[in-house]
Amino acid sequence: MLRPSLLCSSASITFTPIQLFNPNFSPHFQSFEVSRPVSAFSRTKNCHFSLVRARGKSSFFVRSTATQEAVETSSNSELDLVEVGFLSGVHGLQGEICIKPNTDFPDLRFSKPGRRWLKQQLMGQDKIDEVELVEGRPHPAQKSWILKFRGLDDVDQVRQLVGATLLAEDNDRPELDEDEFYSRDLVGMKVLLKETGQLVGTVANIFDNGGNDLLHVLLDSSMEVCNGSAKTNQLVWIPFVDAIVPDVDLERKEMYITPPKGLLEVNMRADDRSKKERRQLEWKERKKQQKRLIAAKKKLCELEQKHVFDGLRFGEKSQRNLLADHILDVNSTLLQKALQSIDTSSKRWNVIEEINALRARVSECTLNVSRECLSFDASKEKIGDNFSFLQQGQSLFSEGKVSICLVLTDHENEQPEGENGVVSYLHTLLDEEQSFIKEEDRACVPLVIVSPEHTVEALQKLFQDNDHFGFEAEKIWFLKEETLPVVCSSPEEPKKHKILMKSPWEILKSPVGSGGVLSILASHGITDSLSSLGIDYLQVHSIGTKPQPSQHYINPILVGFASAKGAEIGIQVTEESEFKNLEMAFSMKFLKRVKGKIEFEAVMKMHSHVQKVEKEWVESVPSEPNSFEFHSDICAVLSECSSSAKIRLMNITV
Repeated sequence: MLRPSLLCSSASITFTPIQLFNPNFSPHFQSFEVSRPVSAFSRTKNCHFSLVRARGKSSFFVRSTATQEAVETSSNSELDLVEVGFLSGVHGLQGEICIKPNTDFPDLRFSKPGRRWLKQQLMGQDKIDEVELVEGRPHPAQKSWILKFRGLDDVDQVRQLVGATLLAEDNDRPELDEDEFYSRDLVGMKVLLKETGQLVGTVANIFDNGGNDLLHVLLDSSMEVCNGSAKTNQLVWIPFVDAIVPDVDLERKEMYITPPKGLLEVNMRADDRSKKERRQLEWKERKKQQKRLIAAKKKLCELEQKHVFDGLRFGEKSQRNLLADHILDVNSTLLQKALQSIDTSSKRWNVIEEINALRARVSECTLNVSRECLSFDASKEKIGDNFSFLQQGQSLFSEGKVSICLVLTDHENEQPEGENGVVSYLHTLLDEEQSFIKEEDRACVPLVIVSPEHTVEALQKLFQDNDHFGFEAEKIWFLKEETLPVVCSSPEEPKKHKILMKSPWEILKSPVGSGGVLSILASHGITDSLSSLGIDYLQVHSIGTKPQPSQHYINPILVGFASAKGAEIGIQVTEESEFKNLEMAFSMKFLKRVKGKIEFEAVMKMHSHVQKVEKEWVESVPSEPNSFEFHSDICAVLSECSSSAKIRLMNITV
């Protein structure tokens, strides 16, 4: 039998996997005791492992633990029994017999006298009989032990037992140290990505290769890491080493992994795919990326922005790749519309006029609510006539008909996890059930979080470390906010607005603002996903870091009011001057109709940048406003409503 070996490092994996057998086929091994304690100490730091069986404790080349592992129940008792070895042959003439161990505790299992059980097959059925072990000793020349049972004194008696399995009490296994695990306890555990909390799959088996253990993980159907989709019943290998499996939670039956780039992909390659075919697929992927880049460059050329490509002609490969990513990240359709806003007057006054008109209408279109009535569990006595709107909103949330979108607007703070950072603020808000949905009600509420790019990773970690605050991990989306390039404002060329460059390989960008949320939801397919989940309304909440948590109330009254009145848009405001951070509820029908359409306002700003002058890159530092940023408020979407009668306003009074 050939003994393959496999080396890997913590770097990206690019080799062809060597498999003991087809990873999509999980053979049934006879159940036995998970003998070797799998511990953090055995999870080697450098992820060096070999599939060659080098240890001498067992004659088995591979050891497996099935999902229902190593447990038998005696017909005569309620004891849980575990297989510790099989009787392989007689020894001498005094009734002694040899056993091949399936345990890493042979001294405990074979030298300590006491009750044991033998399992044999008679007439096609398993029969379990109790025996008494008198003594046992290691075989001096073989990887086995010599046992003596009471009442079995001659060779003819013990010869009938050859092939039987020896069982011992399961609760007799040794206690392990705090950071040690029995393989049986790991089987069935959920495997999640530590960075995002995404479910990878479930541990199906543990394999001991002598150096360290390998987890055989049955992938979840949601995993898309190989050619865009995962096969049914796909299994992958994951080394059980500290660098890749840093966290194991026995109580929650979960483990978190940090796989090096390529580990999951290289495991999932189909057996019938040759090296040539894999190279062809990689080549096709590169060609697809090149086509996307060519298309993006073509659109920028149409907008007379060829100068952006200058950095692609020189510099390190990583720098050129960075510029390529920036080019692909430009939403040319939005940029074209934003450029048109430079020559048009601002429409912002129409929004203010519309809200003031809503305030002046009859009570059917407006609702006045005291701030103290905004909590989820506000009493009927406190809310009064508006209690029916609270009840309807609560019903929509509990039925999974409402999704929440949190828009985080912390751009100045470069340390989002600091005391005053947006991550810390959101953590406080989510823990404050008086200002947010109660944790037991969150599982049926899809959550979308839109934030600055530098905060996305910290937010993902925050949710992962706090069990997603009661939300379902599969129904949480972390999206970076919409941004657009900053363009120059030149008196010499008033009709030409070139994109400014932060460096030769970086486009200078600025956030679009709350209006960009609608564009993101449409471009990422979130609107369609929410509709497929049966969502009727999306509540959008702007969250900064200046207000105290008690000033943010994510409550069901707004959506209940909008739903009861058949409105397309519900708006929550607190003061006449507050129109920048509106809290709004949108019907899904309305969002699907507008398809991410937003309006822009060009705002003059000062920006330092670099530009190419006679083949040299020079830095330009302005002394007055020299560029345009493009902003969009989400409240500008009011103009897209089918009629003003489809808008409802909720005034929050002190």
